[in-house]
Amino acid sequence: MTRWISTVWRMPDLRSRVLFTLGMLAIFRLGVHIPAPGVDREALARTIEQNSQSMFGLYNMFSGGALANFSIFVLGIMPYITASIIVQILTVAIPSLERISKEGQQGKGRITQYTRYATIGIALVQGVLMVAIPLESMKSDLGTSIVLDPGWTFRMITAITLTAGSCFVMWIGEQITERGIGNGSSLIITAGIVSRLPSAVQNSILKLQNGENNLLELTIVVLAMVVVVGLIVWIERAQRRIPIQYAKRVVGRKVYNGAQSSHLPLKINTAGVIPPIFASSVLMAPATVLTFTKAPLVAAIASALQPGAWLYNYAEAGLIVFFAYFYTAMVFNPVDVADNLKKHGGYIPGIRPGKQTAEYIDHILTRLTGVGALYMAAVCILPLIITKYYGVPFAFGGTGLLIVVNVSLDTVAQIEAQMLTQHYDGINGPQAPGMSGGRRRILANAAQI
Repeated sequence: MTRWISTVWRMPDLRSRVLFTLGMLAIFRLGVHIPAPGVDREALARTIEQNSQSMFGLYNMFSGGALANFSIFVLGIMPYITASIIVQILTVAIPSLERISKEGQQGKGRITQYTRYATIGIALVQGVLMVAIPLESMKSDLGTSIVLDPGWTFRMITAITLTAGSCFVMWIGEQITERGIGNGSSLIITAGIVSRLPSAVQNSILKLQNGENNLLELTIVVLAMVVVVGLIVWIERAQRRIPIQYAKRVVGRKVYNGAQSSHLPLKINTAGVIPPIFASSVLMAPATVLTFTKAPLVAAIASALQPGAWLYNYAEAGLIVFFAYFYTAMVFNPVDVADNLKKHGGYIPGIRPGKQTAEYIDHILTRLTGVGALYMAAVCILPLIITKYYGVPFAFGGTGLLIVVNVSLDTVAQIEAQMLTQHYDGINGPQAPGMSGGRRRILANAAQI
């Protein structure tokens, strides 16, 4: 590990990217502690702590404690994620948007601009609803209103402040994606979740000392987290390798005749961490609003939509499965893969090139996505059930663990890819710090194949 960090530090471009990412995340964490006006923050923090297993606790986890602090970053990155969901669905449903998305970098820029506009609108609506319904209806443990001066002046000022904060978080995420390492939105959510770890450990120790939990429960929690992390790492690394044969390969000016073997790797979880993030984002807004509705039927629905309740479990599992298939279809097109194989003289043994190859790949991908979706749903739902019905505390739930582990794996993979690229560029020169002579010769031989 020390040698790996040392190698990263000695690469100027990679070092600047890592430092830029850390700097942007530090700015985000600093903004979490900048308060928005008009709210009794101490009373709100106590109320959130008392309802840590409700939708407020889940929202507070995703915002990195911004809700309990009622900071300018309360809305966080969620409006941007919601806008991305809407724009991606509309891109598939509306032919004009689909044509724009296929116009290369210029079309991608226009879609990104539409997503930004949608983020502003969604953040403004969420800000008004959050202020007008939950906050003004929320009472402190002393029976007083959490909002110091309720009314439309407070609502508009606070909603505009929260919208500006959400747009700034969106900008931070985009800057990390463009100039840093990893996906900015996922890293912001991960930073918020990880920031709750010290307080969660401290609370667990205090409950153990006070007798609220026993050592057996704490041991079960630790073992469960280890098992879940191991399962996540194993599944995320797993691949289904489809054998590929090349009758003739052209590499540069050289033509290689005879059968050349390769493979097409398909991950079990192609969609990554996107489905649980999207599912949580979709469930948060209606569940939070319904919580403060007085009608008996609506109140019953709101209670069933709290984390761990039966309706929430079914809804989140269904949304995870839906978004797993939806996002996989967005990022992986079997028809394009089959066409590229055919153009380069590749084929799957026993499968006719072209349409049959696309159907074969799609068949395998559909089954893999089903397995990956069920695995994500199980990891996200089972810890909530254990917490609710068996009283075992599980600090972040499966969703938090899934996001943290998955994003960490993806970020490390991107760092290693950058390292390998810079090593490759500097094979015959001094630009490859930390490389042994044997590794240099291996990469040089690989470059000639």
